[in-house]
Amino acid sequence: MNDTQQATTNTRPQVAVVYHFFPHYRRAIVEELARSTQADFTFIGDDHDRGYAHGIRAAQFTPAVKFILAPAHRFGGPFRWQWGAVRAGMNPAFDTVIFHAVPHWPCTWIGAIAARLLGKRVFFWGHGYLSQPSGLKGLFRKLFYAIPHQHMFYGRGSKQIAMQHGWSPEHLHVIYNSQDMAEQIAAREKVNVTRTDQIRRELFGDATTPVVICTTRLIALRRLDLLIDAIAELKRRGTNANLIIVGDGEERATLEAQSIARGVRAHFEGACYNEQRIAELVMASNVTVAPGMVGLTAMHSMVYGVPVVTHNDADDQMPEWEAIIPGKNGSLFSKNNVGSLTEAIQLWLSTQYPTVATKSACHAIMDRFWNPTYQRRAIERAVCGEPADDLFDIK
Repeated sequence: MNDTQQATTNTRPQVAVVYHFFPHYRRAIVEELARSTQADFTFIGDDHDRGYAHGIRAAQFTPAVKFILAPAHRFGGPFRWQWGAVRAGMNPAFDTVIFHAVPHWPCTWIGAIAARLLGKRVFFWGHGYLSQPSGLKGLFRKLFYAIPHQHMFYGRGSKQIAMQHGWSPEHLHVIYNSQDMAEQIAAREKVNVTRTDQIRRELFGDATTPVVICTTRLIALRRLDLLIDAIAELKRRGTNANLIIVGDGEERATLEAQSIARGVRAHFEGACYNEQRIAELVMASNVTVAPGMVGLTAMHSMVYGVPVVTHNDADDQMPEWEAIIPGKNGSLFSKNNVGSLTEAIQLWLSTQYPTVATKSACHAIMDRFWNPTYQRRAIERAVCGEPADDLFDIK
């Protein structure tokens, strides 16, 4: 079924959304799509992570979500097999199939090709091109990304690269990314300055020293060692700042030892899935810093009105970095440069908390693009045969 036929038919698209498993942060968009009046969505995936996503919790859905269990087994390195992905591509109940786009999963290749051969419309939902493809790996990705009729990307950077490699812009839907924004807004409305001052005193003994926060898995790739060095350098320059690190991982002990050695007052919260607690910790901070690539951490920070600092290398970033407007809701520093990072952080420490203007800039970008409502509308447009429009009005 081609785009024109899909757009003119009187029946609602019957859409299968295939994921290895749906992480907890996908719950809001899944339930948004389940309530769609434009298409019928069925979600196919595992009910927990089987060693692929570093222990990320699976989402728990309401009964309104049509969910089909499809175990996804890892069989070596990054490779994974999921019979449900193949079955979805061949199932006559679906005229449209959206696959979580991971090139090294053979089941996705087979399921997507089968779906195309059977006349279904095929979409890939994922990061797409985070950098220009090159070498054998680049050729492999180009072959994989050529399979679907259309793509759903998290960011505009991926769309621009795909266009450079021959894709028509109307087939490249930028759907951004999101978390449970309604839950987060409810959490932030319960937090005031009295509470954030209390958090600072509980963690560090005073409420006046600026606070820097990072929420992430504690792995070497996140370069939190740079953040600790930058806080130490701020102190050497005469600016004190305390540090909150939320998350856990293999680097925790090393980072704790580095903080002590560098004289940085740091609180390691550990893994936290309590949204109210996360809201309090983030809103007790001046700025969120992601020294390595930034992903949903940026979304988590901005919904609470806290600016984000990350590096400026587009080829080593996640799509969420596109939400940062330097000087408005965050800053960019020269990758792996402690001095540049120190200066970027210092820009946000001049007031006790983010200013009203900074909070407004953070909230505005989230309200406009990076939320489940926008995602749902963008996905509905795609599966109903409308051309991609990255700036459509969701009102």
